[in-house]
Amino acid sequence: MTVRVEQNQYKTYVVTDPKTRSQIKVVPERGGIIRAWQVDGKDILYLDQERFADPTKSIRGGIPVLFPICGNLPEDLYVYSGHEYTLKQHGFARDLPWQVIGQASEETDTACIVLELSSDDQTLAAYPFEFRLVHTYVVDGNRLTIKQSLTNLSRESMPFSSGFHPYFAIADKHKLKLDLPANQFWDHLTEADYDYDGSLDFEAAEIDIAFKELFGGSASAFDHDRQIKINLSYDTCYSTLVFWTVKGKDYFCLEPWTAPRNALNSGESIISLEPGDTQEMSIELAVEFLSG
Repeated sequence: MTVRVEQNQYKTYVVTDPKTRSQIKVVPERGGIIRAWQVDGKDILYLDQERFADPTKSIRGGIPVLFPICGNLPEDLYVYSGHEYTLKQHGFARDLPWQVIGQASEETDTACIVLELSSDDQTLAAYPFEFRLVHTYVVDGNRLTIKQSLTNLSRESMPFSSGFHPYFAIADKHKLKLDLPANQFWDHLTEADYDYDGSLDFEAAEIDIAFKELFGGSASAFDHDRQIKINLSYDTCYSTLVFWTVKGKDYFCLEPWTAPRNALNSGESIISLEPGDTQEMSIELAVEFLSG
């Protein structure tokens, strides 16, 4: 198991399981993002290289981190204790530099890297809570595990939501089959509920839907064109799965969120962490290569 550093535009940590030719590339400076994931030498994730190279733009690709909100707030505003605050879509964690605080060594059996994001004056201006967020990214064969540990360092209860926004590469979305633990979704574009029968209209200009009433802790996506099946499993604190894609783009997103959009205002599924407490959360992605 190895971790090496590449110095390109951004310092990139390459975490590799050589037995299976599986690896991730992590860029702490760009929001602690996993910008690439390969299994058996095959790319699993999509990345818009032009946006990635521009630090003024949010990244479309890889696995962006969502914290302390998922989705957007009306006019980017929320009210806490009588004060109004501004938080942009998906929060600030995906835009801030993270610090590497640990990694695997040659002697370990696990390929991993540990990153940390802590509150500072910039985060406190938008989100008035002190916190420490630690992510451990683990590569083990065809599996990628992301472990989160969030500690509330404030003197009051800290409301938050957290999630991930993986961009999976796909050339033909008409050959994508989803197996999701839900039979209804909320359409963010039409702001209405619809029954879900397993099919989606990939001729639409955009699909942006949230599955809120989940009856299981796993989901899968099968790309018949590449004969790749991606399995996603997640802890019970993840209450929402979001599916998003845009016509003409070679990606689809299947996103585990702990709460839906606008949860800081509505309170829907919001997690409130007491002072000094730590919330542990994790998701796992696994890839199967199928034939026939």
